Amino acid sequence: MAKIQSRHLTSQEAADALGVTRATLYAYTSRGQLRSDPVPGQPRERRYFREDIERLRDRKEARRDPAKAAARGLHWGSPVLDSGITLIHEGKLYYRGHDALKLAQHQTLEEVAELLWTSEPAVAPAEGRLFRQPPVLSAGHLARLRPFAKDGPLSLLQTALPIGGALDLASYDLRPEAVRLTGARIVRLLTTAIAGRHSDAPIHRALQAAWAPKHLAAGDAIRKALVLCADHELNASTFVARCAASTGASPYDVVSAALATLKGHRHGGAAERLAALLAEIGTPERSRAVVANRLRRGESFPGFGHPLYPAGDPRAALLLKTAESAGNKTAWRFLSHVARAGSELLQARPNLDFGLVAITRAYGLPDHAPLILFALGRSVGWIAHAIEQYASSELIRPRARYIGPPPE
Repeated sequence: MAKIQSRHLTSQEAADALGVTRATLYAYTSRGQLRSDPVPGQPRERRYFREDIERLRDRKEARRDPAKAAARGLHWGSPVLDSGITLIHEGKLYYRGHDALKLAQHQTLEEVAELLWTSEPAVAPAEGRLFRQPPVLSAGHLARLRPFAKDGPLSLLQTALPIGGALDLASYDLRPEAVRLTGARIVRLLTTAIAGRHSDAPIHRALQAAWAPKHLAAGDAIRKALVLCADHELNASTFVARCAASTGASPYDVVSAALATLKGHRHGGAAERLAALLAEIGTPERSRAVVANRLRRGESFPGFGHPLYPAGDPRAALLLKTAESAGNKTAWRFLSHVARAGSELLQARPNLDFGLVAITRAYGLPDHAPLILFALGRSVGWIAHAIEQYASSELIRPRARYIGPPPE
């Protein structure tokens, strides 16, 4: 489980982390390589931004030991490839330079797709140009696939994608404009599979009609969740998507590969584990006891902490606010107790998984909603990364450091 880390280090902590003297630390600051602020109440003392220290340390390590630095890049380390899609900086999330939380206040997933796929801010209604295309499989065809999807809705998406790819004759046209059209058909295919019928309505309204037909406010919560899930830089499924795209695989195969990765319990399974944990807690009054018992037993606690957001996941904060506004006092009392117990005992704040489960409970959405919202929203990001990777014409092929027995 992730612990909350302060955004700042003292001058001595910063110097120790870099392995330099405080005089050298001040020299880095004067050259603009580090930022510092006065310590509140101690104007003669300075504090340093943790991310600046870590970035400079990684840069020094890369010069000293390139192989070690490359290995760290696969474990929350230094960036391993260039991308113009998403930035995570100082506790905030940006899509193409636009604050993702501000986009989530009003934009649809379709409009955000336009932004991520074209680099241009979307002009509503963005879905008019790309997303009015019918999916390559009708709702009736998808219904006949349901008996083969034994693991639930995510398996249905995995079943539908390769069939859709085989039927979509344009799917191997990898020019940007063609991929955008294919991407829109893919997103509509996934939406139709989940909603059970094709609709020209915005995606969040199609889901709301299927999940909470009498609860219009639920549609707005779904919309926010989809936008906040649209991309998050190079998480495991997105990296797999880029690897697949680098081989020239079609967008359908790219999304299929990413979905298979998402299905792993260390990735998409977090929300399901959190839902099970909330069932174990049962009542608000048991929150602290269950969290404490898990800590005592050394067990993990899903739904809290994120290495890229030491001060708290802003996506979760917005979704928790949205859950509170649902007016479901019983659900909110329970959620707020669990959030408080986790934050205080784990020293880690709720993350996106908690936020998705929170709106699911507050608005009475089906149990599978958190994972489906993530998968459907993130499909837009996977396609954005595929477009970017196709344009690079480079095969992603990292090297491995051999640690086996010496050759004979």
